[in-house]
Amino acid sequence: MGISSAIAAPGQERFDELKLYRRVAWRILPLTVVCYFFSYFDRINISFAKAQMQADLGLSDAAYGIAASIFFVGYVLFEVPSTIGLKKYGAPSWICRIMISWGLATAALMFASSEYVLYFLRFLIGVMEAGFGPAILFYLACWFPRRKMASINGLFFLSGPISGALGAPVAGFILSHMNGVIGLAGWHWLFLMSGLPCVLLGLVTVWKLDRDISSARWLAAEEKAYLIEQLGDAKAAAKPAHGSILKVLMSWEVLALGLIYFVVKVSAYGINFWMPDLIRRSGVEDLTTIGLLTGIPYAFAFVGMLIVTRYSDRKGNRRTPLWVSLTVASVGYFLACTYPEYPVLFMSALILATAGSFVAIPVFWAIPQTKFNGLAIAAAIAAINSLGQLSGIVAPSAIGFINELSDNKYLGMLSIAPVCLVGALIVLKVVPRKI
Repeated sequence: MGISSAIAAPGQERFDELKLYRRVAWRILPLTVVCYFFSYFDRINISFAKAQMQADLGLSDAAYGIAASIFFVGYVLFEVPSTIGLKKYGAPSWICRIMISWGLATAALMFASSEYVLYFLRFLIGVMEAGFGPAILFYLACWFPRRKMASINGLFFLSGPISGALGAPVAGFILSHMNGVIGLAGWHWLFLMSGLPCVLLGLVTVWKLDRDISSARWLAAEEKAYLIEQLGDAKAAAKPAHGSILKVLMSWEVLALGLIYFVVKVSAYGINFWMPDLIRRSGVEDLTTIGLLTGIPYAFAFVGMLIVTRYSDRKGNRRTPLWVSLTVASVGYFLACTYPEYPVLFMSALILATAGSFVAIPVFWAIPQTKFNGLAIAAAIAAINSLGQLSGIVAPSAIGFINELSDNKYLGMLSIAPVCLVGALIVLKVVPRKI
């Protein structure tokens, strides 16, 4: 049945599938996009605060890298256990708990008085935020069939480039214009103003998001039946062995996909945590200008995600967009770190690296969402995400250490280029042409 075909049952009002899914998307996606916006920004806001924090706390590049990375230690340790709460309380309630706790922990970063307090608070934020991504992706998979997942993921993961495109200039403004207001440094204000809104958003999610299709009062009975039927068709097509959570966690597919996602996130976190510093080291000193320039590559990534995810769904092809994106990111990293003295080439290279890194994320997540069913989706996503987020422990700190040991301010970022190429080769090897 085509996406625009009308659907009806005897004695029921006819309705259009396309309009139905649009209504579901408008009900769910705006709020989840805003929530993920703050999630993504709260894990990378330290990159914008880097210069001021280093001056106030006496942080070296290596110490900053540890502070950026230690978030992911807490995140990875508690990612899979968080699915227990998801199963017990349901996605909306569990998302609410996660957002309130990480929002308060982020705001508490303003009290960091030494590198060790900073390490502890960043670790705590990771613990509090663990399980957020899998909970959202599981929730989306409970509403949309697999043939729509790349596009839906693309809309949801737009939060990443949006947080960079909008968050970077806003962060630059806060750091520049609120520094010293009522005795607080600009980076104090940045953490406070990015943490507290999450508490309010957490309360909104538990009020606005329905637990499942059956409990949605804004849907007619025949609409609920059709949505559930579409999900049932997808479950029937999934492999029966993946109904067991234990089998999911022990499957080779989880390990292979976890390795691919590790590479994808190495690429993304290189951009997230080091792009503002890379722009500053290229000769730009004004914090507001750095923020504006940082936002430009994210804006291009935004457009790229919309175009590529729709292509991926239309063709039923995840492999080609994924390996091409990683290859583009590799080229971008190489050019940005090799020719920083040429402004146009430098910014073009950052656009390639950012777009390639972020386009790969929603295309990738369409793969596990089509391979697993039921609560196994949440377990698989949590396990894959945990493996992938190990990159957050490795990438930021490794870049800092490489920069210091080599005394080359670009070598750390340059090392990501061959990693992306290896990831592209793995995709060609393990991901089927059609999925």
